[in-house]
Amino acid sequence: MEMAVAHRDSGASHPVDGYFARLARIKAARDEAPDISRIGGRDVGVSVAAGESGLDNGFNLLETAFAPVAAAEGGLAELARRARRELEDAQLALQAEGATVLNVSEHPACTLDPGWYARVQVPRPIYRELVGHREWLHRVGIDAKAQNSPCTSVDVRQAARALNVVLGLAPASIAMFANSPLENGRITGLKENRLTVWDRMFRHSRYAGDHRLQRLPERPFEDLGDYFRWMFGPGTASRCLPLAVEDGYKSAVGVYLQGGPSLSQFLASDGWPGLRTDTGGQVRIMPQGGHFEYSQFAHFLDARWRYRLAEHPGLDALRAAWKRPGGIEELYLRLGAVGYIEGRAPGAGFADAQLVEEAGSAVAATIVMAPSAVQLGLMRNLGEAEALLREWGWLRLRGLRAEALRHALSHEQVWALARETLAVAEGGLTAAERHWLDYARYAVETRSTGADRLLRLWRQHEGDSRRLAAICQARAAIPL
Repeated sequence: MEMAVAHRDSGASHPVDGYFARLARIKAARDEAPDISRIGGRDVGVSVAAGESGLDNGFNLLETAFAPVAAAEGGLAELARRARRELEDAQLALQAEGATVLNVSEHPACTLDPGWYARVQVPRPIYRELVGHREWLHRVGIDAKAQNSPCTSVDVRQAARALNVVLGLAPASIAMFANSPLENGRITGLKENRLTVWDRMFRHSRYAGDHRLQRLPERPFEDLGDYFRWMFGPGTASRCLPLAVEDGYKSAVGVYLQGGPSLSQFLASDGWPGLRTDTGGQVRIMPQGGHFEYSQFAHFLDARWRYRLAEHPGLDALRAAWKRPGGIEELYLRLGAVGYIEGRAPGAGFADAQLVEEAGSAVAATIVMAPSAVQLGLMRNLGEAEALLREWGWLRLRGLRAEALRHALSHEQVWALARETLAVAEGGLTAAERHWLDYARYAVETRSTGADRLLRLWRQHEGDSRRLAAICQARAAIPL
């Protein structure tokens, strides 16, 4: 759950200051034993058993990663309770600095200039690689581009099928949850401008493969081996690899492989020369099976399969498994793989005064969980979801993505896809779960998205010197 922060009085994008100390006190009062994490002496997160409250790329964009919630623990209803409590905590902690969470998937009037980027970016070591080495234009996301990312567990044997469904039907989710028609104080002409970030970020990367890995391939993935060949094969360049594969991917001391080989090329070698990220010194790094798992974040499609293994694969076993159809699935079953589909298409959305007035509190109360309900329903109803995918056609759906970004539910074919996707998702949910789709149903029935509502507000206040403040008042997130 990502949350764009704005100053209540002005509506301006707001980098938090002292927020995590206050948040920790709120959670400590409930005996949640919070642990504050820091980078470079600055607070950047609070961890409790229920999850981690932190930051995405900037101090103006909060991010909460919830711990898994099993169906036996209450499923969607329990996750909704935790999300509501987290939003309550966030809003309470933000009050002291006159700030609020906005119901947007991108701040409507925030600069992207280098000075602002330098001021508000989180000083993570990984950004030295992405910006300094790979030459990504990372600052195009520094205006609080935010997603509501549903994460749904999946058996490793069904992972490729589930990934194909979520990727192929992504235009429906993009459209239903579109919420970013403005950038830098201007109407963009897109209903979900947020998702232009990847094309813009990687367009001039040092490695052309980086740009390729944010575009849907020309066919679905046959299995996980196929998925990883697309991600790690010829035409791609391996990301920086850790000296110790146990280190986290955002903080590890790593090695830049000289010559920019693909990960598959590196793993097939008997060692590769590189430069250390901390000292710049030369080193020869030996391939390990753990480098494969470590590199799973290398692409930026509308969904990923994310996973962890109980133990790292042996390099020879990995090499052999990758050559066999279904080989990765077989190997990973033996290694105790636990994984989930991370949906990245839905824009961030929260209840606010405008939505409550137009749709009512009951519908507004389902907006945060609706993307998770859609994804869960599709994955539980995988056969019908695949049939819908085949009916529409992979390449046709790939083309509809651009229409969903621009028009959302105003586009006739995207609207039809959204209706059919909702019907399949509903079929995968129990009677007690289906009400979590209410916001998605409302958006589809009225053809009115968060982006449409924001555009109406923006135009209504044209010429108003307090325009942004008025937007902030109407769009401040309400925990429901």
